[in-house]
Amino acid sequence: MSILNIPSDMPVSNAQGLRSTGLKVTQPRLKILEIFQKGAQRHMTAEDVYRELLADASSRDIGLATVYRVLTQFEQAGILSRTHFESGKAIFEINEGKHHDHLLCLDCGRVEEFVDAEIERRQQRIAAERGFTLREHSLALYANCAREDCPHRPPPLAPDAVG
Repeated sequence: MSILNIPSDMPVSNAQGLRSTGLKVTQPRLKILEIFQKGAQRHMTAEDVYRELLADASSRDIGLATVYRVLTQFEQAGILSRTHFESGKAIFEINEGKHHDHLLCLDCGRVEEFVDAEIERRQQRIAAERGFTLREHSLALYANCAREDCPHRPPPLAPDAVG
């Protein structure tokens, strides 16, 4: 299945896919969907999406309020999923229907997905031991990158820029 809940062997344009979810096809919706499908970044805030739109001359007329509205519509239609991390920002990603957990870098904000069968089993066991049946969960691990050469780490401030 594709992100628009259409069988993946059926060739479908983004316009057809949007219509299949009950959404009207508009330029902002098509552009924002394309950003998530083709972008290098999988997890994006509304501001990230807006910056991507500003970088494209043909999309500069799409405002931040429109971005928020379209992201909410995509979430309601099941195209995107939204996660609220402790930073308070909502992060959107394509809803592929598969469970995964998140690892967040406290230095640069980068988000990585992971799946760990042992963690999943332990959560089920912990819930059962306490008399619960686990229906869903969200796990986010917050960490500092240990790689000295991390390409996502912001450069250190120059000595004259500090305080």
